[in-house]
Amino acid sequence: MIGLAAMEAPKRDKIRERDGYQKIIRSCKQAEKDGYSWLWIDTCCIDKRSSAELSEAINSMYRWYRNAQRCYVYLGDVDESAFPTEQDFSKFNKSNGWPEWFSRGWTLQELIAPQEVEFFNKNWVSIGTKQDMTSTLEDITRIPSEVLREGQVVRWYSSVVQIMSWAADRKTTRVEDRAYSLLGLFDVNMPMLYGEGSKAFQRLQLEIIRVSSDHSIFAW
Repeated sequence: MIGLAAMEAPKRDKIRERDGYQKIIRSCKQAEKDGYSWLWIDTCCIDKRSSAELSEAINSMYRWYRNAQRCYVYLGDVDESAFPTEQDFSKFNKSNGWPEWFSRGWTLQELIAPQEVEFFNKNWVSIGTKQDMTSTLEDITRIPSEVLREGQVVRWYSSVVQIMSWAADRKTTRVEDRAYSLLGLFDVNMPMLYGEGSKAFQRLQLEIIRVSSDHSIFAW
């Protein structure tokens, strides 16, 4: 925001028209409307130039979502005023017939960890909450309704291999993030080493084995 204020007016106005900028502004307005004083947004609240800050954020993110009073989910590819309840490949052909948000690796913990999740369409109209749509969300994600209602991964319901299956079809920009995005779900920590590629997933498996006696990991 400091850099934006220092820009020349034409360039600044052009940036303000971008979807990412509008998402920040609209989410701030929604938080203020709901009576909150603070809002955390991953796209602008992590200084990715600092490897230490990035590592701390990734290792802490699940806990931050878990402790949040509410999580806003912006579905920029949903035009309707109601949450989609059936697969529509004509609309969401690149994400298995559902909104693109459900195909991303990082959003898995954003769905599970918070107690309250509210969904908004592209016009920032509320179209439902996690608690109201548990059955539909279970159909989309294959995550048991008990886990969605509890707001956390419950070991009595979820084996290692089952949790892995929830993430199997999700995509991340970086290969390493397929592993890093699962740290909180398995309650493990490890340093970030971007550039290690698929070795990140091997390190994740070793950390899970170190803290868990669940042998289903060997079936993955």
